[in-house]
Amino acid sequence: MNSSRDVVVDVENVRMRYGSTDVLKGVSFRAHQGEVLVMLGPNGAGKSTTLEILEGFRLRSAGRVEVLGVDPADGDEAWRARVGVVLQSWRDHGRWRVRELLDYLGSFYAPFGTSWNVGELLELVGLTGHAHSKIASLSGGQRRRLDVAIGIVGKPELLFLDEPTAGFDPDGRREFHELVHRLADLEGTTILVTTHDLDEAEKLADRIVILAGGAIIADGSPDELSRGIPADSEVRWSVDGLRSVHSSTEAAKFVHDLYLQHGDRVVDLEVRRASLEDTYMMLVHEQESPDSAPTLEVMTR
Repeated sequence: MNSSRDVVVDVENVRMRYGSTDVLKGVSFRAHQGEVLVMLGPNGAGKSTTLEILEGFRLRSAGRVEVLGVDPADGDEAWRARVGVVLQSWRDHGRWRVRELLDYLGSFYAPFGTSWNVGELLELVGLTGHAHSKIASLSGGQRRRLDVAIGIVGKPELLFLDEPTAGFDPDGRREFHELVHRLADLEGTTILVTTHDLDEAEKLADRIVILAGGAIIADGSPDELSRGIPADSEVRWSVDGLRSVHSSTEAAKFVHDLYLQHGDRVVDLEVRRASLEDTYMMLVHEQESPDSAPTLEVMTR
C-alpha cells in the first residue's frame, strides 16, 4: 500500500470552467512515486485540460492541486526542473546532432544539479549508437526515444507523456513500453500517460483513471477494472474435434461441470473474461446515458 509520504500528484475536487461550460466537474485522484498512471477518456473528456493544470500551464477554476508538494500555479524554476513533459510532437532543428542537443538542453538544469550525464541518458533511451547522428536522419522510433530523452534530461521526478506511441510500429511500441517501465522501476520516476490506445494502457499502467464528461468515472488497476463489471465470461473448448462456445456468469462452475461430463476429451479450453476495452466502452456509454446506474464496483478511490 502506498503511503501519503510518497504522493507525487494530489488532485482534489478540481473544476475548470470556460465561460458557461464546465470542462472539469470535481476531479480527484492521486499518483505515487514510481507509479505509471494512465488517463483514458474520449475526446473532450478533459484529459488535456487536467494535464495542463498539473503542468502549471493552465489555472484551474476551483479545487486543490499539489504536484511534488507544490501548487503548480505557484511553481518556480526549481519546481519546473523536477517535472518533465513529452508532448505528441515538438519542433526542433533537424540539423542538430543528438548528443549536442541533449548537452545544450541539459545545461539549463545545471543550476539545479539534476541533469543526466548525457552518455548515461543516451544509454538509458537506447540511442548510444546514434549520439552523433543528425536528428533528421532518425527513424520514427528513434525520434520518439529522443523526445523522451529531452523530457527527462533534467532527471525529473514526474514525467508527463501525451499520446506517446502515436504512429509507432509494433516493435517501436514495445521498445518504448520497456523504456517507460525502466524509468518507473529503476529510476523511481512517476509517469502520467494519456492515450487512446486501450491495449497500450493495459500494458503500461499500474493504475488507470477513466475520465468522461469532465469527471472520473473509474479508478483502479487494469485487472480491477476488467473484473469490476458484471459481464459474462466466454468459454471455448473442443470435444472430439467439435469446437463449442458458451457464455456464462459462472465460468469456473461451467468448466468444472464440463470436465465431469467429458473428462480428458476436453481440449483447447479457453476462458475469456471481460477485457479493459469492454469495461471502458460500458462505462463511457453509461456516462453518456445519464439514466443508467453505474455497474462498476471499483469506482474512484
